[in-house]
Amino acid sequence: MFEKLNTIESDAILGIMTLYNDDNAANKINLSIGVYQDEGGITPVMSSVKKAETKLIKNQLTKTYVGIAGQLKFNQAIETLVLGADHEVIKSQRIATIQTPGGSGGLSVAAHVIQRAKASAIVWASDPTWPNHIPLLSTAGLALKTYPYYDRQSHSIKFDEMLSCLNEANQGDIVLLHGCCHNPCGADLNEAQWSQIADLCLERDFIPLIDLAYLGLGDGLEQDAIGVKVLANKLPELILVVSCSKNLGLYKERVGTTSIISSCLGDKEKAFSNLTNVARSIYSMPPDHGAAIALEVLSNTDLTLEWKKELSEVRERIKNIRYLLSSSLNSVQSNIDFSFIENEKGMFSFLGLSKDQVIELREKYHIYLVESSRVNITGINSKNLDYLIESIARVLS
Repeated sequence: MFEKLNTIESDAILGIMTLYNDDNAANKINLSIGVYQDEGGITPVMSSVKKAETKLIKNQLTKTYVGIAGQLKFNQAIETLVLGADHEVIKSQRIATIQTPGGSGGLSVAAHVIQRAKASAIVWASDPTWPNHIPLLSTAGLALKTYPYYDRQSHSIKFDEMLSCLNEANQGDIVLLHGCCHNPCGADLNEAQWSQIADLCLERDFIPLIDLAYLGLGDGLEQDAIGVKVLANKLPELILVVSCSKNLGLYKERVGTTSIISSCLGDKEKAFSNLTNVARSIYSMPPDHGAAIALEVLSNTDLTLEWKKELSEVRERIKNIRYLLSSSLNSVQSNIDFSFIENEKGMFSFLGLSKDQVIELREKYHIYLVESSRVNITGINSKNLDYLIESIARVLS
């Protein structure tokens, strides 16, 4: 039977990681992998997370299941973190949330519920988008189209083109939006643009699906959620997927949520029953450990304050690297104006290099980027910055 299977090409980023791991050069730099790294090149465990985990392990009495929807208090904590406790959606009980195995699991659950609600719905994704969005959504049987988003020449959002394209979306279609810190380009919508999208949602009667994977890594927890709040304030329905991988550093614990905001309590109950039923059919029960840690951090005042301070330090480090990379590159060459890097948000940006230049960086200088020239900003530190700048300048000369 299995001889009839076709070999599937490995993920491009995983392939680059293999090349990097096989490289014995002492000066090699990995800017491809999509996880936060500190100054020492480590993805650290936050102090607040470690304290919460220690308390959890000490007091935990059972390893039994937590239920298909996960920890309800955790789900509520995420709703409050994103929208605020006083938001009308929460007070009117129009939001249904379940705990999921990371943001990827959350997107998968959302896709299957969408397929049940309207199998003919088209999902519109930005060009570019996170590559794994495509298989996560299409595996549920949904058809995808793209809308213009990022201009690689001007390093800006094609907002007018985006609106014009989305004006073709039909009733019940889904528009996938990055809540903040767009992956892979780092270019984010502003509040006025979010408001225009909300108006278009109402006019065309399509539903936004917001992937909020990097809450707190852009401008702050409040600011990074502004798009979700603008849409939730104006629209009767939307879908939200949240990840705790980045802002709490819980990557391997797989912690996330899927929420559906409905127009009324009755529709919310239908949404919740379908969220849990889909989850049951895919993975049955979500993992508990990471969500229990996150809940402890978010429900303990001292730990919350400590976490917010740690997250602020992560955010400021990202901003500082962006400034140093931008200003340093502009000081050694004039082929590309890299000022855009400083203005973009989160962990990722396109450098604007050609595929051949990216390959040259890899083969001559042992610097590993995705061939689109997307870089993980946090892979840069004080030890490798000068070498990186010199190498890019040589490739551009």
